[in-house]
Amino acid sequence: MSTRTVMHDADIARALTRISHEILESNKGPEGLVLLGIPTRGVTLAERIASMIGEFGGAQVPVGALDVTMYRDDLHRNPTRAPRKTEIPAGGIDGKTVVLVDDVLFSGRSIRAALDALQDIGRPAAVRLATLIDRGHRQLPIRPDFVGKNLPSARDERVNVRLAETDGVEEVTIES
Repeated sequence: MSTRTVMHDADIARALTRISHEILESNKGPEGLVLLGIPTRGVTLAERIASMIGEFGGAQVPVGALDVTMYRDDLHRNPTRAPRKTEIPAGGIDGKTVVLVDDVLFSGRSIRAALDALQDIGRPAAVRLATLIDRGHRQLPIRPDFVGKNLPSARDERVNVRLAETDGVEEVTIES
C-alpha cells in the first residue's frame, strides 16, 4: 500500500479561505447563514469556515453538527457506526441558508442522508454544499457549490483528511 500527500496545512488553509469568500459572495454577506458540519471532520471544517466568515464578513455565523448516521441507506452494511450528536444552533434553520460542510464528497450518499435529516429539523430557505475534497464517482445527482480541491481518484483508492483538532496533523492523503 502506498500513500501520497496531496494537500499540506497551507493548502488546506488556502482552500478554506477561498471557500469562505465564495460562501460570503454567494450569500451576499453573512446574514441568514447557518453552517452545519457532518461529523467528524465536517464539523471542524464548518467551525473554521465560520471563523473566517466572521473575520471577512464582520458577523458571526451560527455553526452546528448534523449527524446523518440513521439516515444512511448503507447502515445495514455497517451497523456498528456510532451515531454522533446533532447540534442545531439556537436560531434554528427555518428560512435560513444552510451550508452543509463535509470533508470528502464521494458517492453523494452522505449528503443525501443529510438532506433527509434536515427535513426532520426544519425548512431552510436554501441548502448549499461545501466540501474540502471532491473526488468524483457520484452515485447520486449531487454537486457541491463550494469545493476546496477536485481530486480525481480511483474507486479503490482511499482519501484521508486529517485535521489538527482531531488527528494531530494537517494533511490530505491518498492511499492506493
